[in-house]
Amino acid sequence: MGKKRVLAFDFGASSGRAIIGEFDGKSFQMEEIHRFTNDPVMVSGTFYWDILRLFHEIKTGITKAIHAGGFDAIGIDTWGVDFGLLDKNGNLLQNPVHYRDSRTDGMPEKLFSVVPKEEVYNETGIQIMKFNTIFQLFTIAQKEPELLERAETMLFIPDLFAYFLTGVKKAEYSIVSTSQIMNPNTGEWTYDLLEKLGVPTSILPEIIDAGSIYGMLSDDICEELGAPKVPVIAVCTHDTASAVVSVPSEEKDFIYISCGTWSLFGTELDKPIISKASEELNVTNEGGYDRTVRFLKNIMGTWLIQESRRQWIREGFEVTFADLEKEALACEPFKCFIDPDCLDFEKPGNLPKRVQEFCERTGQYVPQNRGEIMRCIYESLAMKYRYAFNAIREVTGKTYNTIHMLGGGTKDRLLCQMTADSCNVKVVAGPIEATATGNIAVQLIALNEISGLKEARKIVKDSVEPKEYDVKDAASYDAAYSRFLEIVGK
Repeated sequence: MGKKRVLAFDFGASSGRAIIGEFDGKSFQMEEIHRFTNDPVMVSGTFYWDILRLFHEIKTGITKAIHAGGFDAIGIDTWGVDFGLLDKNGNLLQNPVHYRDSRTDGMPEKLFSVVPKEEVYNETGIQIMKFNTIFQLFTIAQKEPELLERAETMLFIPDLFAYFLTGVKKAEYSIVSTSQIMNPNTGEWTYDLLEKLGVPTSILPEIIDAGSIYGMLSDDICEELGAPKVPVIAVCTHDTASAVVSVPSEEKDFIYISCGTWSLFGTELDKPIISKASEELNVTNEGGYDRTVRFLKNIMGTWLIQESRRQWIREGFEVTFADLEKEALACEPFKCFIDPDCLDFEKPGNLPKRVQEFCERTGQYVPQNRGEIMRCIYESLAMKYRYAFNAIREVTGKTYNTIHMLGGGTKDRLLCQMTADSCNVKVVAGPIEATATGNIAVQLIALNEISGLKEARKIVKDSVEPKEYDVKDAASYDAAYSRFLEIVGK
């Protein structure tokens, strides 16, 4: 068998990469050929994604991939929930709005006055978060109805990029599943729910499965870039769904944390769980490869660390993540906690100050320096992971002996160890490039190079060398956990 080469584009909230994945029939080899920042832009009070500039980066990545030896297919994964609206001529009506924009502030409560919260959850099985697509569309219907009147098609971000490359307008299942406008039992749009909210369902495209082909690279793109006429494959286009493809486990039941800007803590199921218990615990049912269910909790992740570091750099301190980890380790443990999912921490800005304000507001010790603030963040994340772990076990009725940590957050050894201690189970960290690996794996399945998900995971397991973290100090976390729950009100 000759080597297959595929081109994976992996977009995060702050950066993106183009990676060539090469498969020799036994293992993956990956080479990053292009990296770029993802810089949202505030214009007249609205926070937008700079979508055309990001598409320019895709074209740059394609050009570099051609010079690096070529490729047989293209796959794109991004963050969830956000979308672009196209008019009848296929042109964008506006730049897609960032999920951290303030336009949906207070909108869940307004929406629930039209359709009760319980009905929304029972229909969609999705964790209530104010930036979900359902709240964004409801906001537009309430405040800018003329925008929806002009719209012919709504496309999520990876589907929008695929449209720019192929001219085909379709929506991939895993990205649709993040929106809270899809029924996870049927895999279809929630037409009746949207009609109650005044959102025209005519804008909804066909839903396709991961591993399908959007279409071939368009003649215009091929001519402009000198690119081969290759398929653009609908991988698991939601980045977490791609990451879960690469969980290096051969067990059916496993727990994972896709750890990056967000921490997605969950398990993989054959069918959704939508119950009173899952609603009260605010657990979500999102889609995965082969229409599996990613039963998970969304937790504010290393965004808290990243944004704190950005603030200190703005103040003139050139601190690295390694510096912050070292400073945290030097501080006394369990002096104070935050709720990582508190709305105070959602938006960019002075995160360290907000941590101090949270601690003062909740009657705790107020951290005085970088190390104490970082220790507070680290321990609070580990405690929130424990809370999510307990919720998953309670609702599924299953036990799990290992947590698989995936993605860039696995480079943070302190967080990995704290997770093992807090959850009192072994942590297996890796692969670091989980999302890109999953993207590449689904492309290879679509090209009939890999038989399916089971084989893909075995290849990942054989291709990486994960680092294991054994439990070292569970007793200390046990003693502090009840105080954490009191402080965060859980």
